Amino acid sequence: MPTANTRIERTQHADGVVELQLARPEKMNALDPAMFDGLIEAGERLKSDGDVRAVVISGQGKAFCAGLDMQSFARMADDAAGAAGLLGESTRAADILVRTHGMSNAAQQVAMVWRDVPVPVIAAVHGAAFGGGLQVALGADFRLLAPDAQMSVMEIKWGLVPDMGGMVLMRGLLRDDVMRELTFSGRIVGAEEAVRIGLGTRVSPDPRAEALQMAAAIAQRSPDAIRAGKRLLAAAASLDAAGLLLRESVEQKALIGSPNQAEAVRANMEKRAPRFAPAGAAPH
Repeated sequence: MPTANTRIERTQHADGVVELQLARPEKMNALDPAMFDGLIEAGERLKSDGDVRAVVISGQGKAFCAGLDMQSFARMADDAAGAAGLLGESTRAADILVRTHGMSNAAQQVAMVWRDVPVPVIAAVHGAAFGGGLQVALGADFRLLAPDAQMSVMEIKWGLVPDMGGMVLMRGLLRDDVMRELTFSGRIVGAEEAVRIGLGTRVSPDPRAEALQMAAAIAQRSPDAIRAGKRLLAAAASLDAAGLLLRESVEQKALIGSPNQAEAVRANMEKRAPRFAPAGAAPH
């Protein structure tokens, strides 16, 4: 089922796997106002979808996402005060210092929303993932890269810094000196190097097909355990050891003996495919 925004095409696959494709191939899926709106809209819908089990994000055409639309940079040069108008409808009237989505402003939410989606999000990256496009990919839980994938923290080329959550997302993946070098240079990193330094998870000859296969496998696991695991991984970024150990126990206590946990045990014992119910509520 497509979303209302024509920049993002949504496909519902079997077993709760949702695929989102950036659908502006003639512009290498560059981020224009409608693309900003479409990404936020799609992510926000998925946050409250109890039937979704896994998400795949890919790009149509020659690239994943080439970054901010070139016409937007031209407008920025003409009128710096008009920069807010380059973003989507939800950001157009807002100062970027205003937090419109929890910790984030709307531009940051384009990348950060995927961390808020309660199930695994897989980015299948081919061609360019530059600037804002890289930050969208970094918002996913992991990134499969085609051999031709290229990544760049390209904001420095335009006299800017990463401003779509890039610093938050990169600091958990890259060494500090590597993050600094990429931020200051804006150089383009190929697929093999991207995996080596932490921007990518692994190189795949067909990242979209492999991402869908991975999503289908995840969809066969208990949706409650998958969501609990993602909550724990998010908590790991901010909690100390004692807090994280307690959080593990809270999540595990909610899972033990729950209907889907019992079904996982029965399915394994009976050597059959599990029949899971929709995910339950998160523990308090």
